[in-house]
Amino acid sequence: MFKLKYLLRCRVFYSEYKARSNFLPVPQSAFTYTTQSKEPDMNVLNTIKSSFSSSGLETPTYTEGKKQDDVQERRYEAAKWVSTSVEGMELKKAQSEGFGRLFKYITGNNKPGTKVDMTAPVATRINPGAGPNCENTFTVSFYIPSKHQADPPEPSDPKVFIEEWPERTILCQGFGGFAKEETWLSHAKTLTGIVEERGEKVHSNFWFTAGYNSPFQMFGRTNEVWFVKDPQS
Repeated sequence: MFKLKYLLRCRVFYSEYKARSNFLPVPQSAFTYTTQSKEPDMNVLNTIKSSFSSSGLETPTYTEGKKQDDVQERRYEAAKWVSTSVEGMELKKAQSEGFGRLFKYITGNNKPGTKVDMTAPVATRINPGAGPNCENTFTVSFYIPSKHQADPPEPSDPKVFIEEWPERTILCQGFGGFAKEETWLSHAKTLTGIVEERGEKVHSNFWFTAGYNSPFQMFGRTNEVWFVKDPQS
């Protein structure tokens, strides 16, 4: 799990750098959509709230495998997701920017102007960078609902694209509350230790965060860290 450990070291370095430089970034909630205006766009916020508030958000299809040490194994079917990639050093900032692009896509900013239902989870693939500035690639993704799986609306934004995720087995560990970046990394570190102790073979050059709830939901929140098993192992 060299890449994950490198990312953890990188984040410690970056945190120390911010402390030394007295740089205090504006806090952002996970998956918060921001606009160019100084005042929040209440129409956008209400649309986000109603999208998440709809009962029974569709989720990708999977079958559950064994569960051990609070780690659940799942086998996900192949499916299409709409995605966008953001380069940067801060997970929350990248998730916010990526969520905004994808939310525009599902609310009609696509070539046919089709509105697409919100789904869960909001998944973020993290590819740790190898450079000295620790910049990572964060790919934020929404699952395409089943009624659009065969022919998803073509994105209008060149930064948004449709991905075909292959069938895959993941190892996931869930936790509640509002997840801060340090929380995600702490749970990823815990899952790394469990995976290594069990001798599981997973892809070590990327991992996922998965969030299932609206930023307006205060209780009963679900977050997950995903590692993808290596089929060649």
